[in-house]
Amino acid sequence: MENVLQNITLFFVIITATFARGATPWNLEQLSSPPQVYPAPNFQAPGVRALFFEGLPWKGNPTRVFAWYGVPSNATAARVPAMVLVHGGGGTAFADWVRLWTARGYAAIALDTCGSMPSSPDSHQPRRHEFAGPPGWDASFDQIDWAENDQWTYHAIADIVLAHSLLRSFPEVDPKRIGITGISWGGYLTAIAASVDPRFRFAVPVYGCGFLGESSLWGPTFQKLGSEKAKKWLELWDPSIYLSRAKMPFLWVTGTNDVGYPLGSFQKTYRLPHGLRTLSVHLRMPHSHEDGWKPEEIFAFANQVVNSGTPLTRVLSQARDQQRAWIKFKSKSPVVHAELLYTLDNGIWKDRDWLVIPTQIIPGKAMVQATLPAGVRVFFFNLTDARGLVVSSEHQVL
Repeated sequence: MENVLQNITLFFVIITATFARGATPWNLEQLSSPPQVYPAPNFQAPGVRALFFEGLPWKGNPTRVFAWYGVPSNATAARVPAMVLVHGGGGTAFADWVRLWTARGYAAIALDTCGSMPSSPDSHQPRRHEFAGPPGWDASFDQIDWAENDQWTYHAIADIVLAHSLLRSFPEVDPKRIGITGISWGGYLTAIAASVDPRFRFAVPVYGCGFLGESSLWGPTFQKLGSEKAKKWLELWDPSIYLSRAKMPFLWVTGTNDVGYPLGSFQKTYRLPHGLRTLSVHLRMPHSHEDGWKPEEIFAFANQVVNSGTPLTRVLSQARDQQRAWIKFKSKSPVVHAELLYTLDNGIWKDRDWLVIPTQIIPGKAMVQATLPAGVRVFFFNLTDARGLVVSSEHQVL
């Protein structure tokens, strides 16, 4: 196992440099045209519209992608901002998720990425349909010997870009104010899609990140694949290959003990894009679709970027000496609470015990400092503003 992961890490150095120069598997010019739309018979839900749109052929056969689309009540008065919503493993397109955004004044499209649709209009359970493309998530590892353009990540990213193109074609949507967010495998896809489609105004991956070949939930999967096939999958489909291309603002949301995507890989991932970077790391945040779409930081970040809303707190710098750590920040909404989150543990990230102590906000200065507890292995600060919104500093490993 160790040799496989070491080989994968070395391979990233070469492969990342190659793709950073501009090559990707997707034809953005082709995908930038809005796809053909088809009705979704017998699917009705309050406040949203069910539809299919045309995807790319799979193994020579036509495909269609199921989606829910919704618009806010003020969409007839003026063009509104919009969101592309990307579900994670075990999920499908969620009407509830669309309604969360339309209630905030956004149009939104939630698409299925795995050739499925809800079992019923009010269901969260997916079922395959007759125009399905490749099955996704963990099934993608077994597809590595298929033609590149028949594999799941290729189709999922193409479908996301097509959904974006469809949104941009709607007269009620402002094409210059469209963001993307995704949860778990959807966060993984969001990181790639934002990297290859620069038309997105901002991106919010939740849980999902890159460097899947390093200490992630899928370590045993890569070991089973063997070094050659693991390299092949990662050189094509790991987000770390593409993220250095991204220049738009990113908000990265996760928990300290996420079961799928470890905090170390998360950090290496969020350091790759070149635009504004904001972190919101929550203590033991549960891993689910519902927990992944409800953080208020996501809505505030969207408003910050596309509606000139009050921005989230920005961490300007961080430093430490032998006994103290501190950060400097900038915030238009007053920071009312600060905490130091730390662990005394080494080992697997998801199993570490995290502790929390309140920290001092220096009067008259936009600065927080704390004395580091004895034996601390990893720490970071969380700042909470007057709206209750949490922004994190980068974690530091001692």
